[in-house]
Amino acid sequence: MSVAEDEVREAGPGYRWRWPALVVIMLGSAMELVDVSVTVLAGPTIRSDLQGGTSDLQWYTATYTLALACGLITGGRLGDIVGRKRMFLIGMAGFTLASLLCASAVTSDMLILVRAVQGLFGAAMIPQGLGIIKDVFPPRSLSLAFNAMGPFMAVFSLGGPILGGWLLEADLLGAGWRMIFLVNVPIGVLAGLAAVLTLPPDPPARRVALDWTGVALASVGSLLVVFPLVQGREYDWPIWTYAMIGGSLAAFVAFGRHEARRSRLGADTLVVPSLFRKRSYVAGMAVGLAYFAALSGFGLAFTLYLQLGLGYAPAKTSLTGTAMTAGIIVGSFVMPMVSKYGRRVFHGGAAITVAGLVSLVWVMGTDVTPWRLVPALLVAGLGSSLMMGPFFALALADVEPQEMGTATGALSALQQLGSAFGAALLGTVFFEAAGHGWSFSSAASVAFAVAGGIAALMFLAGYLFPPYRP
Repeated sequence: MSVAEDEVREAGPGYRWRWPALVVIMLGSAMELVDVSVTVLAGPTIRSDLQGGTSDLQWYTATYTLALACGLITGGRLGDIVGRKRMFLIGMAGFTLASLLCASAVTSDMLILVRAVQGLFGAAMIPQGLGIIKDVFPPRSLSLAFNAMGPFMAVFSLGGPILGGWLLEADLLGAGWRMIFLVNVPIGVLAGLAAVLTLPPDPPARRVALDWTGVALASVGSLLVVFPLVQGREYDWPIWTYAMIGGSLAAFVAFGRHEARRSRLGADTLVVPSLFRKRSYVAGMAVGLAYFAALSGFGLAFTLYLQLGLGYAPAKTSLTGTAMTAGIIVGSFVMPMVSKYGRRVFHGGAAITVAGLVSLVWVMGTDVTPWRLVPALLVAGLGSSLMMGPFFALALADVEPQEMGTATGALSALQQLGSAFGAALLGTVFFEAAGHGWSFSSAASVAFAVAGGIAALMFLAGYLFPPYRP
């Protein structure tokens, strides 16, 4: 590390704008998290207005998810090379402009294309946040920052449909569905200006060459696994979806060998090999994959149950889900009081989540009302918040500054992979059960039980984390 980098690093813990910088980073994350879920909710309205085909309904979200997943590892590495602040600003500016273009789309094909561009800029922005946080917060405050970041992400993952439902119902300025993209423009402009003022300056750019072969292999591997997970259920899982997943494994094996060979030769790599010798980080990858799979899969199954099984409108579905969001918010207030217990908080959160999901299965039936679901949703939300609160502090505890871009990029990519896997798994469980003559209530109960099983597995996987005290 250069002297200049050392100076920036040493100045980081005393950086006076660190809390405003955290708010800016969380705003950037919120834009990305909300954007996925509101597009799913508004899809039928968009397709009708733009006169798109049946498959376009899936592609409005799939192109964004695929582009984001393929670019996250490269985006994280670019943050290591050219600077995290610079990449964050590039990503924020591009994401905001792409949001404006999405709102201006006049054809379905145009929207699909611009959504891919939006995903690529999201991949440049999202991986930088956690690295900046670790750079500017002193050890005594770092766990508090991470504890705020985890529940915040969970709130906006689940709260996105609530915002989307309100925007669609309100029809602000007569913009209809376009407002779900237009709302990103003022937020992006303000967050971008705040980022210029509050994010710490980048050290001088490192003389590192980007590994383009590694970029290609990682992107192909991500595409081959995410595409069938996103689209497989819609196509009834033809043989080529399994072939693509097998091809993704081959691509990632080739990627690993390529990176190992470059490392032995002393050449620059896309992924820092030393990361995978850190027990805390490897554990974080496994837990993160399972966490986002459970969260995304549960959200999909719960929405399908309310709309198909109970006949709720999108707005009523969104309002019912606020109970779980409220539980997450309660957990975020509890976290500062219990964060000193580190890994035990994660285990407690996993146990509470399982209890909430089991309770949810127990109260379901033909006479379900939103109020009957509230207690179980509150408990599940509280547990989810307590799991996610210490997650980043545990997973990134041993990561060095020069490894941070790669580390956060890979974790963000796993978030997308986990979300796609969870939606594919629990969506398939729900529809398969319903297709075999089960009631929607019974089908949802099975899906919720699977989500609870994943949470139970996370409880066990939590023992892979080394004991951690902030």
